[in-house]
Amino acid sequence: MHEMSVALAVVDQVAEAAGRAGDVTAVRSVRLQVGELAGVVPDALAFCFELVCAGTVLEGAELVTEAVPGRARCTPCAHEWAVGMPPRLTCPVCDGTGTELLAGRELQIVDVHWVDGGSPPAPAREPIPEER
Repeated sequence: MHEMSVALAVVDQVAEAAGRAGDVTAVRSVRLQVGELAGVVPDALAFCFELVCAGTVLEGAELVTEAVPGRARCTPCAHEWAVGMPPRLTCPVCDGTGTELLAGRELQIVDVHWVDGGSPPAPAREPIPEER
């Protein structure tokens, strides 16, 4: 299951950051941006996240997912549109196929809230590594 590997990567990254902070006693929540075209089912990810958190500093943490709609731009005419699902990747104005995907493939940790004596580090804005 793809969502399980994503959940493992998220928990690993957050646990590593918490370890570097030193005095983290618990993680309260993790906020992820999940693009419409990322191939991730949010409900399945939430289920896997709960399983993977067991026995870690993230046990009981809330996973908050923010959906990012897919958006594209036509290179020839510069029209922008919501690609939808299934994605429409040809321009609805000129039928051009020179499409630049602007948004919708995001899969990144944007915020973590934890309990400690200090503040959490700046939110991680790196994409979660894709399974190969």
